[in-house]
Amino acid sequence: MPFATALTRQLGIKIPVVQGGMQWVGYAELASAVSNAGGLGILTALTQPSPADLRKEIQRCKTMTPHPFGVNLTLLPALVPPDYHGYAQAIIDEGIRIVETAGNSPGPVIRQLKAAGCTVLHKCTTVRHARSAVALGVDFLSIDGFECAGHVGESDVTNFILLSRARQSLTVPFIASGGFADGQGLAAALALGAEGINMGTRFMCTIEAPIHHNVKVAIVEAQETDTELVLRRWRNTSRLFANKVAKEAVKAERESVSGKFEDVAPFVSGKRGREVFVNGDVDHGVWTAGQVIGLIHDIPSCQELVERIEREAEETLDKASSLIVGRGSRPQGKQPPPGEVGKNMNNPGAEMWGIGKTKI
Repeated sequence: MPFATALTRQLGIKIPVVQGGMQWVGYAELASAVSNAGGLGILTALTQPSPADLRKEIQRCKTMTPHPFGVNLTLLPALVPPDYHGYAQAIIDEGIRIVETAGNSPGPVIRQLKAAGCTVLHKCTTVRHARSAVALGVDFLSIDGFECAGHVGESDVTNFILLSRARQSLTVPFIASGGFADGQGLAAALALGAEGINMGTRFMCTIEAPIHHNVKVAIVEAQETDTELVLRRWRNTSRLFANKVAKEAVKAERESVSGKFEDVAPFVSGKRGREVFVNGDVDHGVWTAGQVIGLIHDIPSCQELVERIEREAEETLDKASSLIVGRGSRPQGKQPPPGEVGKNMNNPGAEMWGIGKTKI
């Protein structure tokens, strides 16, 4: 049964599942398959060498699905930055109206997209950054817990806490990202206040993902402990699959006397990481993966995966609802104001069980 959340209604999708942007993975093959399955597929702009090439990839994806899909545009620090405004204009000119943004100083690009009528989903790893994005006018926030692949931020807050903080603090709808692979996770995210989930690593391990089969097998065989955090020393922390090269990078970072990035640069080469997805040698270079690898045990089609998530989420929510008995039997007497505790009850507005805030 299709879901009805703020995400599905605004984006015109059936299942509140987004395939997040992934460098060297987010091509038309994967994005179209996710959209055809009822979720939201996303192309990754910077997999294309130029805005003109992105236009071609968008046009190719349109021939592969009649359903909505989006484009990810991630802004990262660089000595010679890409033409971000050119990529954004290519997205606009091709009629794409759903954009996932991420990275540093996104304000000018977000304003450009919003002026063209785009729905913007912005990825954040902290509530503080999320509030800044709200001020820029984004439509949805994608809240990235510490479990996620790639850039995890520097706060180390996992989703069970981060999503609840988002629910308490934010004024725009949000989706949950990091650690999601199944319908139970979707149900949990909805219960915590999210309007859907974002999955990256789980979609890497599907038939349509345009990466070598050996990478998918490595994910299936991995445990949740098989990731490494690199570049912590330079506050640019990334979560990578714990292969030989990632472990060497961690060792070099830890033992570096100079503290210079150059000591680890050869190990974290993006060029070598891209080649992993082509040649299938999973130890050739570093590649991102989230702790969710411990929950991935097969390589389904996107259609099979999304249908399974929908079914599992519905069953989980039905089961949770069945645990509530005696609906309407709660006493309807006068409730104390928030922050105070009644004589014979606990008030959820209090700071601690049975203790008013003034007593702490």
